[in-house]
Amino acid sequence: MSGPPLDPEPSAGIVTPEAVLLEFETAGAGSRTAAELLDVLLQVVVLGMIAAALGIVAASGATTVALILFIVAAFLVIVGYPVAMESLWNGRTLGKAALGLRVVTVEGGPVRFRHSAIRGIFGLFEIYLTLGSVALMSVILTRRDQRLGDLSAGTIMLRERTAPGNVAVSVQFVAPYGLEGYVGALDVAAMTSEQYAVVRAFLMRLAELSFEARAALAVKLANATALELRLTPPSGVAPEPFLACVAAAYQRHHAPPGTDPPPAYPPPAYPPPAYPPPAYPPNHPPAGPPPGSWGPR
Repeated sequence: MSGPPLDPEPSAGIVTPEAVLLEFETAGAGSRTAAELLDVLLQVVVLGMIAAALGIVAASGATTVALILFIVAAFLVIVGYPVAMESLWNGRTLGKAALGLRVVTVEGGPVRFRHSAIRGIFGLFEIYLTLGSVALMSVILTRRDQRLGDLSAGTIMLRERTAPGNVAVSVQFVAPYGLEGYVGALDVAAMTSEQYAVVRAFLMRLAELSFEARAALAVKLANATALELRLTPPSGVAPEPFLACVAAAYQRHHAPPGTDPPPAYPPPAYPPPAYPPPAYPPNHPPAGPPPGSWGPR
């Protein structure tokens, strides 16, 4: 019997890199269309003003110069506007903000310039050259209401304004008992939001995995995390507590200044209540690999 595949996106919503579980819903065709129409209206107004100004230039005899300038301006307004706004304003444009929408990565992280650039280039075709028909069809047919640009960039559009009952719920990973000092000394500055999302997803789905799948994933993920971040796991610590240490350290690293770390678990019988039994007994690492490594699985 095998457990479900490891998916960094929880079924109930999106977990941000700051470790907050947000009960959001994806934006559907209606809200996305309304937001896009607002942005297009703004772009038309700006292009109209630019065209009027360049008309004066063309009237003076510099028709070619005015035409070239208008083409450049049109590209900047049509493609550059959404790319710049989404990159600098946490996935929003003026139209999206008015409708309470925001673009995020499929892992729940903030979009970067590369995500917005891919969306903007695809939008030139699927929104403007086809009058939105291709984008609308893609949003309707895809499970997470994604247009082609979203599918290519690995992004989704969320509706931030939800019902009062759908509030953010803090999800905190606490240092396993006896490993508080190790968590405090961990350097996870190089850990990306995508890497954290996978570790967090595994820890949150321990109860859903079969023993075999859980043990194999714990070893694979712990070894990969230690290698990528150049971390040395404590001798005698099983893969799952090590991953819990990494998650707790990541949350501390991204916590607002002045935030106290959550209290450590009291010393009940191992493991702490938040973590089901680890793949290996904490004081008896599997024989074979050197200390701090769990070997291939």
